[in-house]
Amino acid sequence: MGKTADLTAVQKAIIDTVKQEGKTQKDISERIGCSQSAVSRHLSGKSVGRKKCGRKRCTTRRGDRTLRKIVEKGRFQTLGDLRKQWTESGVETSRATVYRRVQEMGYRCHIPQVKPLLNQKQRQKRLTWATEKQHWTVAQWSKVLFSDESKFCMSFGNQGARVWRKTGEKEMPKCLKSSVKYPQSVMVWGAMSAAGVGPLCFIKGRVNAASYQEILEHFMLPSAEKLYGDEDFIFQHDLAPAHSAKTTGKWFTDHGITVLSWPANSPDLNPIENLWDIVKRKLRDGRPNTLDELKAAIEASWASIRPQQCHRLIASVPRRIEAVISAKGFPTKY
Repeated sequence: MGKTADLTAVQKAIIDTVKQEGKTQKDISERIGCSQSAVSRHLSGKSVGRKKCGRKRCTTRRGDRTLRKIVEKGRFQTLGDLRKQWTESGVETSRATVYRRVQEMGYRCHIPQVKPLLNQKQRQKRLTWATEKQHWTVAQWSKVLFSDESKFCMSFGNQGARVWRKTGEKEMPKCLKSSVKYPQSVMVWGAMSAAGVGPLCFIKGRVNAASYQEILEHFMLPSAEKLYGDEDFIFQHDLAPAHSAKTTGKWFTDHGITVLSWPANSPDLNPIENLWDIVKRKLRDGRPNTLDELKAAIEASWASIRPQQCHRLIASVPRRIEAVISAKGFPTKY
């Protein structure tokens, strides 16, 4: 039989007080709700330093420190891998013990976030760019027209309704969810600033320098007119081939538009990525069934974005920059 719970500090104080009043141990135990033997042990001083019950811990602190180093060495290792390396270091335990020790250290098993692969040169450029823009104010970032393309598919992965079925009904047609090998999709271009969003452009086919300049002419310029009027602005886009083409650079020069320098593989610095996520979450709820429905749903969701949302996202850019600096150029939570 295991030992009962230890007395609390309040219970011990009550025991001492009531004992001075001349009460018996039985009366005291009934008053504070514990066993008479617990009262007796406290009054006799035998409750101090009682040995703990239960199985002795099978690993030492030194062994646990070794396991921590093994986990830190490779975060994508399985429990089997961790156990094998721990055994090779001289600690023979079960998988269950490995799991408990890893849990005690604060590690939990999660699906990893997917971030763009950054080489050392790209990380350094991100860090340099962030350092240069570190002191830009929200007012300065409000002058930037952020842009990006995003792909929207008819299929939304494992999201959606679940099915009620009985044992043996797994293959019944009314219990199946249809899928297609190549789901229909659309590519969309959009732009946003602290004042709101501009018109969307649904892109047909692959984007080259010529087609991208058509997008700039018929959608970027109207977005700038809507959001900035006659005021000056800075245009932002990433380093896609069509964006970096010489003819595209000439187009900006001819139109007198300043383009913001941008580090490669840095979607975490672009607040418009958050708007795309908002639109896609709304589409999961709507579940469009045709390409026309998908386009209509995208436009409706995009139009519902409020200027206040855009302003909050633009105000987050200084924090994004600080995060890049703190991460030394590596991807951030944004």
